[in-house]
Amino acid sequence: MATGKSTRNTQSRAENTAQEMGGTNALPLQFDVRIHSIKPNDSIKGTASVNINGAFAIRGVKIIDGTNGLFVSMPSYKVGSEYKDICFPITAECRQKLHEAVIGAYEQAVAQGQNTVAKHHEMQQAPEGQAMEMSGM
Repeated sequence: MATGKSTRNTQSRAENTAQEMGGTNALPLQFDVRIHSIKPNDSIKGTASVNINGAFAIRGVKIIDGTNGLFVSMPSYKVGSEYKDICFPITAECRQKLHEAVIGAYEQAVAQGQNTVAKHHEMQQAPEGQAMEMSGM
């Protein structure tokens, strides 16, 4: 059974390691975001996974359309009537960079999807003055 003392010791070791590495900002944050689903007509617009500095992966990140626009929702579990994030950025700077990376990847995926649909639609249209052939029916 874990005690409060053990938690404090773990935090102290983590803080000491960060200090030994030159502070908490020793490595620049690099986010590799993979969009897994896009649902433009739902309130949950998509899901993603995020790899941070090639060392830590987060699955189950949601892109949600809220009253103030798109936002990133971290994986969570329900306790009573509220949700608790399983993992989350500690600093405002990290939260902002994560948000920008996930939303940027989502918007790029949506744009690529729209381009793919437009190209597919163009390919399905017959050249001017010619009838399209219907095969496979």
